[in-house]
Formats: sequence, C-alpha cells, structure tokens
Amino acid sequence: MKAKDVMSVEVVTISSRTTVLEAAKLMLDRRISGLPVVNEEGRLVGIVTEGDLMRRAEIGTELLPSIPNPKAIDDFKLSGEYFKSHGGRVEDIMTRDAVRVFENTPLAEVAALMALKGIKRVLVMGNDKVAGIISRADFLRALVSRVSQSAVR
Repeated sequence: MKAKDVMSVEVVTISSRTTVLEAAKLMLDRRISGLPVVNEEGRLVGIVTEGDLMRRAEIGTELLPSIPNPKAIDDFKLSGEYFKSHGGRVEDIMTRDAVRVFENTPLAEVAALMALKGIKRVLVMGNDKVAGIISRADFLRALVSRVSQSAVR
C-alpha cells in the first residue's frame, strides 16, 4: 500500500496570519488535531497541532513564566518557547519543518517515519501542494478495511 491509498484527502488548511484562537476553534469544530499552514499560493509553510497549543500562557501551562523583555533572552530555544506560549498568530507557534511524504511513498515507510519522529500525523504532498494527510486513525481504517476484506473471502 502507498500513502495515497490511506490518506485523508479533505484537508483543512489555514493561513499563518490566522489567530491562535481561530486555529483552536477550527480544530475543535472539525474534530481534527492538526492543520497544515499554507501561504497565499497554497504552498506548505508549516503545521500547527494540538501539541503546539498545549503550552499556553492563557491557561497557565507555558514552560516559561512571563519575562519582562523576551527579546533579551540569549538562548534561542528559550526565546522560541516563550514566543510559542505567548504568540497570538499561527506563524508564532507553528512547526515550520512539517514532516511530509509523497503520494507514492510506501505505507511501511510512512509508519516507520511517524514512529521514528514520534509524530501523530504526516502530510502527503502532490504537485508541490498538500494532497492529503495521514494520521494514526488512517492506519486503523486501513487495518479494519483489510481484515474485513480478508474475512469476506
């Protein structure tokens, strides 16, 4: 099986200028845990997931408490964590190097990549744009479909 055989093709995308609140509401409304972020031309620039929204100042779960002058933080990772938990737009919190595969990538490679990276979803690219997304649930659907087909034979 290939990525294209199990991917969900109805992918909801958002702009990097979308607010964090709008992104969170969209995820809840659509019952999805991740949103590819695209630019004006529809090209992938990142992904925002539930994980990106867990550590937020608004709910007291940030890694770093308030810092009077966050731009003065020398440590790049620490300043990134601060802005991720306090940023107001998707561009402030998104993961820029979204993991992606292509439509013809063997499903076994997709599973191995997800396990190796410890991620819950991977974007499937086609013609330089997001063609689909594969989440763990898509593997479950493929399993149930394959086993059900075998049982009928």
